[in-house]
Amino acid sequence: MATNSPLGLTFGSYSALGLDAALHTARLAEELGYRSFWTAEASGPEAFSTLAAAGAAAPRLDLGTGVLALQLRTPQLAAMGAATLQSLHPGADILLGVGISSPAVVNRWHGAEYGDRPLAQTREYLALLRQCLSGETVTFQGDFFEARKFRLGIRLGDRRPQIILGALNPRMLALAGELADGVLLNYVPASHVAWSVEQVRRGGDADIYAYVHAGVAQRVDGIDYARRDLFSYAVVDSYARNFERAGYGDEVAAIRAAHADRDRDGALAAVSDRMIDEIDVMGDAAHVRSTIEAYVAAGVQHPILMPLPWGPDRMAVIEATIRAAIGA
Repeated sequence: MATNSPLGLTFGSYSALGLDAALHTARLAEELGYRSFWTAEASGPEAFSTLAAAGAAAPRLDLGTGVLALQLRTPQLAAMGAATLQSLHPGADILLGVGISSPAVVNRWHGAEYGDRPLAQTREYLALLRQCLSGETVTFQGDFFEARKFRLGIRLGDRRPQIILGALNPRMLALAGELADGVLLNYVPASHVAWSVEQVRRGGDADIYAYVHAGVAQRVDGIDYARRDLFSYAVVDSYARNFERAGYGDEVAAIRAAHADRDRDGALAAVSDRMIDEIDVMGDAAHVRSTIEAYVAAGVQHPILMPLPWGPDRMAVIEATIRAAIGA
């Protein structure tokens, strides 16, 4: 790979294919020289057990959650999960990605409270999470979380889980710079990375991770999937604001207006070809590889491939994309 940047792979875009697909692609990624393997968590496979299995299948890979909804696990429980994974895989970097998620995941699917102060809740979560990972006895009283004499019951050596915050908007990006070890960008075109990095640097020097959505896929096979994918995020307020800042304000306005009128077909049609081509990238192997390189050139230190499994043989598309992204 021309960029020499450590490349990761996420299972999040093809988790519907099952855990065998996770283990198979983790082994392939390790063989090809990928650095890390990630998974998201919403209603499919549970993150820590999936990563433990992937780490056993491909022991040279670092392991990342990208991301856990922070309303669904206390900081203490997240620390316990990450520390368990670290103890099972002591030679790996454990990248504990957390984020504020969405009302659909938190409220509707899991019946938990989403909250109306996301920045304050995240700040408190990160502060308590870091204290819990220290191994010291922790007493903490906040507006959202508390602990009384909590002490992590897993001994860790010098290598400890790193905290990665999923963030999009200015204050959350700055918070990641201030309190996290890294920030994870998602649904951000390469053209919007520099702005995002600037916001992170207002807070501090967190490493920059980003999901790169790409597939060695025929446009005719993926275009409808891409429209549905981007529509589903454009109706989430935080993603909508980020899409607007990235230059898709007209698309967002049209999508949300049609959605409010219960016109799903109109909302899908409002997702422009430009928006698709810059975020859910489809093309040949060279185009996928150049897309990864564009994100790195824009300031991403740790690109993470999110393979778009769009085609008649989804696993063949995924494998071709994994190979293309690293130049194999």
